[in-house]
Amino acid sequence: MIRMLSLTAMLLASTAAYAENSKPQPVPHVDTIPAAQDTPYPGTITLTIDATDTRQGIFRVKENIPVAQAGPMVLLFPKWLPGNHWASGQIEKLAGLKITAGGKPVAWMRDPVDVFAFHIDIPAGAAAIDIDLQFLSATAPAQGRVAVTQNMLSLQWNSMSLYPAGYFTRQIPVQANVTYPAGWTAASALTATATPTATGTTYAYEKTNYEVLVDSPVVAGRYYKAFALSPRVTIDAFADTPVQLVAKDFQIDAHKKLVDQAVKLFGAQHYDNYHFLFTISEELGGIGLEHHRSSEDGVKLGYFTEWETSMPSRNLLPHEYVHSWDGKFRRGADLWTPDFRTPMRDSLLWVYEGQTQFWGYVLQARSGIVSKADTLDAYAMIMANLDTAQARQWRPLVDTTNDPIIAARKPKAWTSWQRSEDYYNEGLLIWMEIDSILRKQTKGKKSMDDFARAFFGINDGDWGQVTYTLDDVAATLNSIAPYDWKAFLTTRITETGAPAPISGFAANGYKLIYTEIPTAYFRANEKGRTNTDLSYSLGLVMGKGGEISSVTWNSPAFAAGLTVGSAITAVNGFAYTPEKLKEAITAAKVSTAPIELLVKSDERIERFTIDYHGGLRYPRLEKIGTGEGGLDRLLAAK
Repeated sequence: MIRMLSLTAMLLASTAAYAENSKPQPVPHVDTIPAAQDTPYPGTITLTIDATDTRQGIFRVKENIPVAQAGPMVLLFPKWLPGNHWASGQIEKLAGLKITAGGKPVAWMRDPVDVFAFHIDIPAGAAAIDIDLQFLSATAPAQGRVAVTQNMLSLQWNSMSLYPAGYFTRQIPVQANVTYPAGWTAASALTATATPTATGTTYAYEKTNYEVLVDSPVVAGRYYKAFALSPRVTIDAFADTPVQLVAKDFQIDAHKKLVDQAVKLFGAQHYDNYHFLFTISEELGGIGLEHHRSSEDGVKLGYFTEWETSMPSRNLLPHEYVHSWDGKFRRGADLWTPDFRTPMRDSLLWVYEGQTQFWGYVLQARSGIVSKADTLDAYAMIMANLDTAQARQWRPLVDTTNDPIIAARKPKAWTSWQRSEDYYNEGLLIWMEIDSILRKQTKGKKSMDDFARAFFGINDGDWGQVTYTLDDVAATLNSIAPYDWKAFLTTRITETGAPAPISGFAANGYKLIYTEIPTAYFRANEKGRTNTDLSYSLGLVMGKGGEISSVTWNSPAFAAGLTVGSAITAVNGFAYTPEKLKEAITAAKVSTAPIELLVKSDERIERFTIDYHGGLRYPRLEKIGTGEGGLDRLLAAK
């Protein structure tokens, strides 16, 4: 009887507690969201994450935020993220949000305008609030990037934490702890102490500020191998299977030379340690995202094991590494923001990304990660793509810096007419033209190497940020070789109707030509993308099963009426294969008959004729004259 009474009492107490916690809470007062101020936050946030649910891809988060006083408070989910160039925060994947103070529920209300902001009222006497939430990784590519598999995961702190509004993020201290599955290894630019637990291994990360935390993601996995490239730089490699981590000495030597050549180029390092967080996977979502002391680098299988054909994917590490200098240390003034709510402006991405693209290809050749010959062939593809695109007639390069915000990096039907993020590759062309002008103005004594050292090679060891404007870029160029650089740069980024700026390559000793035989690099690019690229003949790119993935504006295919999303089923009466279509293009050179295609669009099959007789055309570079030209010197190891 005594036992039954105690159980009854327990049930009544539990019911009363449930009723107290479940009753409607006062709606918080919704007021303006305080602007970020450069003042210290009063206390250290504790962030505790359970990352052991790799089957369902659920990160379970507990966060403790000290508070100084009662009253209104706004919590923010990171929205504008460096390196993404648009408001890319995955707010839709936040779930299960509960806030308490002293064990009692605190009601929250999402801001009616900024849906990344949550209003709460701190109750009197509360010293801290506790937050429970989950971040739900995509479980299939259609939902977004898959961040968790059975063998590895990608942890981005911004996706699984809230921070208090009203402060610069660099002024908010954070102490983070994460539990990973037993037997896994985690890598990050943040140092940590690992301790085995009953449920896995808990990593206690060094105390830092929220800005640095967000800039220091983690990759963890079952199969891991570290490759030391220098005393300060490491490749932390994870893969679906151990065989993908087997690298030959010459392959790692090339990556060591990448570090050596970059340090020689810039003359300074803006990190205490740097980690390539490198994943080789068919299951984890691919990624290429820069950070100051690390980069997230995700490629498909075969990076080391299919070295002869993985050349296109090997530009990723040089590109992201250069960003430590260009984009992270030196940053466009209108792109720097005090928190992750303030909108970023992308007008200088032709420097941030364009010059990084320029140096990424240079350094891949200087280091031997990709050969000089393959690098020249990669340049040819970049030049040909922009040389044949029609969109330059109406849309200036500088306007494409808005494209991440406008299009959110979603696919387009008519990219060659709409433009996309051309500040990458057209930016490369502009910087190659600048290199040729510097060489001409100084009779070969100066080049882009001198700009790199002057612009990026300051404050060795500093991993803060130094901002710049177009005037700063022009002034640095003028210090190397007097020229009307501001007018030149302004013209290049604002002009329309002019040809693509490929003249820098010719001035540096190489011109763009087309031949009937694709280069090895072109074939490797087709293999990696699983497509058939006939952009420079018919104006078509086909994926698996003949599905059309690209039609070049004003090309023969465009004139015939073809469009993206349709699928070619037959060529001149024969079932479609890439080889049959190429044979038809070659045969049409000596015939007046058009190429006939049967094309399936939804449930309709239609006949199209393409009146093209120019044969197969693939881009490559041809050397002008003899001897060593500017491009030869640019690509030579230092």
